[in-house]
Amino acid sequence: MKAGARPGAEAIALKGRFAASKWLLARRFVQLSILALFLLGPWFGIWIVKGNLNASLTLDVLPLTDPYVLLQTLLSGHVPELTAITGALIVLVFYLLVGGRVYCAWVCPVNMVTDGAQWLRERLGITGASRLSRSARYWILGATLFLAAVTGSVAWELVNPVSMLHRGLFFGMGLGWLIVLAVFLLDLLVSRRAWCGHLCPVGAFYSLLGRYSLVRVRADRREQCDDCMDCFAVCPEQQVIRPALKGAEKGIGPVILSPNCTNCGRCIDVCARDVFRFGSRFNNRADFDERTHHSPGVEVLR
Repeated sequence: MKAGARPGAEAIALKGRFAASKWLLARRFVQLSILALFLLGPWFGIWIVKGNLNASLTLDVLPLTDPYVLLQTLLSGHVPELTAITGALIVLVFYLLVGGRVYCAWVCPVNMVTDGAQWLRERLGITGASRLSRSARYWILGATLFLAAVTGSVAWELVNPVSMLHRGLFFGMGLGWLIVLAVFLLDLLVSRRAWCGHLCPVGAFYSLLGRYSLVRVRADRREQCDDCMDCFAVCPEQQVIRPALKGAEKGIGPVILSPNCTNCGRCIDVCARDVFRFGSRFNNRADFDERTHHSPGVEVLR
């Protein structure tokens, strides 16, 4: 990244603004479409989807249940209905295939809040950050499950920013505004990606769920990397990039295998050299085909 230039400036110059933002735009379209489907019922009486992100029923046929919420329910001593269990199994299979933290980048409405905080942080030139351990989210995850077991209730969901924001859009924000504002200010003033990258137990849960998922970001053209650092600058989980991008000499393959990768696609967008792309976790060999720029036998998702 050139001094004074925004991440992705070179990609915009070479590929055009749309091509350099296509995965970001796709994510926003999906996130807003999901919200719209939920809001059509209470706002306009068009009930395509009933419920919320914790548990929903689409077209009165397809049940979907957040497995994290279901796990808290089970630990609290309550027996969920069969439809809730079925819905959780459907969600589990989906995220096992496409990557657990796809939820964070493509579904979670709080992601738009934290992305907004990061955008403003960059433009205000805020660089200082408190030291927050990325393992803290797993401790918080454990605490929420322990809390459910000892209180006999799904207590975390009363203050979960994701749940509060979603409920607030239906019934009015109330206290929810304070929680969402706190997350925004935390990311803006305290530490880069503080909530999603260090503290959120929902992201921690889905990272565990997607540890062996099939869809991955691949750095198949990593030999073309010019060390501009644009991918690092935009990545919400910066620690996941380097092994796949710079691991050739150590025999590490080009696939980003970290379960904390959100598959957001921003590294693909901002890379002027087209180093990254979506693909599978298979054929993750360090000696990838230099002529075709991707591992033999891998069909790449463009």
